[in-house]
Amino acid sequence: MIENYLLEELVTFKKYGTLAATAEHLMVTQPTVTRGMQKLEDELAVQIFDRQPNKISLTKAGELAAKEAQKVIDQNNRFIETVQKYDYNHRNIRVGAVAPGPLILLRHLKKSKLAQEKIDINDTLLNPKDVTRELLDHNYSFVLTNQEIMTDDIESRFIGTEKLTVNLNQFTLLANKKSVSFKDLKGLSFIVIADIGIWKDITEKQIPNAKFLYQDQQEAFREITKYSDFPYFTTNISKIDRKLEMEGHDQVNVPISDDTAKVDFYAAYLKNQKKNINLILQAMNEAWNEYLD
Repeated sequence: MIENYLLEELVTFKKYGTLAATAEHLMVTQPTVTRGMQKLEDELAVQIFDRQPNKISLTKAGELAAKEAQKVIDQNNRFIETVQKYDYNHRNIRVGAVAPGPLILLRHLKKSKLAQEKIDINDTLLNPKDVTRELLDHNYSFVLTNQEIMTDDIESRFIGTEKLTVNLNQFTLLANKKSVSFKDLKGLSFIVIADIGIWKDITEKQIPNAKFLYQDQQEAFREITKYSDFPYFTTNISKIDRKLEMEGHDQVNVPISDDTAKVDFYAAYLKNQKKNINLILQAMNEAWNEYLD
């Protein structure tokens, strides 16, 4: 079996074209590279180098060998990465999501009911289209998504429904209604936290002629909403995060009546991860039902 370092030397030589550059890049001596290339040729029993008095280059067979060597290196790297991620996800719980709300709930539970669990939360929200691939690549133990995914390898568990509400100045007519529709909010300008995942598409598509003033920093968002009358969104989940609570503010929280203002969330996971994450999913579901409806 050909050792991986010989393949790396071949691929590096193809890229840089000289023994000196190959040795420098690999941080070895030039004689080491020369011996490695000779050993590779001996093991292949094929001439892959054309040696001239002042120059060495790849033969046609050498060009092919370098191309195939790169494939083997890439496959070996994927093999190592897959095994390492699989092992990590069986010793730790890595969680992703397509919206911030479910992660707010999970962080809340990490401080109480799930304090003993090794939970690694990724704050970078995922595109729903990438969830299946991310799970199959062992990048996450489970993903909180708005899609119920059922395949040969993946299953989903319902966690709860997130409901969008809007905070309006108490002196406006809309603030006196029991609920509003997206159409009622047409033409308004909203202050919005920048990374809200799937809620971004929903609000932009559903509210006609609206303007959205996105804020990257939560502190900036708090300051603007505290000292201005711009409406802003919250949900039955986001109220858990005290940093998003606007105490003493003259805004009225009004439910949005449209069906599209309600999103069901599921935990999607590889079936072989079910035992490892069952306690966490049960705690999330119970908390959602107990505190958030």
